[in-house]
Amino acid sequence: MANIRKVLFPLLLSLALPAAAQLDFSKIEVKTTKLNDTTYMLIGEGGNLGLSVGPDAVFLIDDQYAPMTPKITAAIKAITDKPVKFVVNTHWHGDHTGGNENFGKAGAIIVAHDNVRKRMSTQQVLAFFNMTVPPSPKEALPVITFGLDTTFHLNGDEINVFHVPNAHTDGDAIVHFRKGNIIHMGDLYFNGLYPFIDSASGGKIDGVIAAADRALALANDQTKIIPGHGPLSTKAELKAYRDMLATVAGRVKAQIAAGKKLEEIIAAKPTADYDPQWGGGFIKPDKWTELVARNLLP
Repeated sequence: MANIRKVLFPLLLSLALPAAAQLDFSKIEVKTTKLNDTTYMLIGEGGNLGLSVGPDAVFLIDDQYAPMTPKITAAIKAITDKPVKFVVNTHWHGDHTGGNENFGKAGAIIVAHDNVRKRMSTQQVLAFFNMTVPPSPKEALPVITFGLDTTFHLNGDEINVFHVPNAHTDGDAIVHFRKGNIIHMGDLYFNGLYPFIDSASGGKIDGVIAAADRALALANDQTKIIPGHGPLSTKAELKAYRDMLATVAGRVKAQIAAGKKLEEIIAAKPTADYDPQWGGGFIKPDKWTELVARNLLP
C-alpha cells in the first residue's frame, strides 16, 4: 500500500493545482492494462481512463489533462489505428476533462451528464482548494448530454452510462460494461485513500455511499472496477471503501447531533481506526474529517 500511495499522491495532488502547467508531463508514462478482448484501463496523470476498442468505434472514458493527449493517443494507437470516436466524461473536473478540447477538435463526440456541460460552460469555484476554474472553450464541451442514462452498443458490449445524483459532484456518471463485467466509477471511488467530495459542486457524502451501493448491486466477485484514482479494484475492495465512508459519516453525524462544533469534531478523530489504511493520500485524516463535517453540517 505504501508504494501505491507514492504513485497516487502526485495524481491526487494534481486536483489541487491551479494550473496543469505546474506538472511535469514529460516524465509521465501512460500504463495500459488489458481487461478483456476489447476493454482496457489506462493510467497516466489525472483520472484513470477506460477504453473500448473494436470493430465499431474507439470509446474513451475521461481524458485527463490537455498535455496528456499525445501520450494517451499514442497508447491508444498501440492498440488500434482508429481515431477516438466517443469520449464520455464521468464528471467536470479538469483532471478528467482537460483533454476534451483536443479530442473534440480531432472529431470525437463528447458525452456527459447535463450538469457537466453546465459547469464547464461557466466559471466554477473549487472551495476546498480555494481556486477558481474558468469556463471551458466550446470545443471542450459535451455535445451530447443526458439526464438519467444512455447506452452505447459498441464492440460487442452494452455500455450503460448512468447518472448518480449529488455524490462526488452533481454530474457524476458510472459506466457499466454489461457484457464485459467492468465498471468505471470515476471519482465516486478513490481506491486506497480518503476521497475528495466537491461540496461546492453539489457533492454529498451520502450520495457517494449511495453510488457505491449502485455499483455493488451490479458487481460480482469477477467484476473489474476502475476507480477514478488508484489501482484496478474488486467488489470486495469497493465494499470496504463504502463501509468506511458510511462509518465515518455516521460518526460525524452523531457528533453534529450532539451539538459539537467543527473543531470539536476534528479533535475527536472519528477516522482514527481507518487512518492507517486510508489516510496516506493528499487528503490527510484531519482534512478528511473537516471535509465530511462541512459537508454534513447544516
